Amino acid sequence: MFAGLSGRMSVMGTSKRKTYTPEYRREAARLVIDTGRAVVAVAREIGVGEQLLGRWVHAERARTGGGGEARLDLDERAELGRLRRENQELRMDNEFLGKAAAFFASKQNPRSGSR
Repeated sequence: MFAGLSGRMSVMGTSKRKTYTPEYRREAARLVIDTGRAVVAVAREIGVGEQLLGRWVHAERARTGGGGEARLDLDERAELGRLRRENQELRMDNEFLGKAAAFFASKQNPRSGSR
């Protein structure tokens, strides 16, 4: 979950309807706008509905005049995509190496307690 998003929700009365602070809504919308990530992906990451986040993004774009200078240009989007793919590959490599290390550690003969 994105650590910078605070003020996530409060429960009102007994209806248990989630409410979000205006700051939280703006920060969540900025995640989509600033990074160019899909609303679906960000919504899953922060645990809100896709349509709700989409409304927040629409409202934030209207409030700021379409996103302004914070939007990523084509080269930045391409670089971001490349870095995300590279990051995913490195995570998979790291996971594999951890499993391999555990496998080989379990195959070693334990030394006897006598010297």
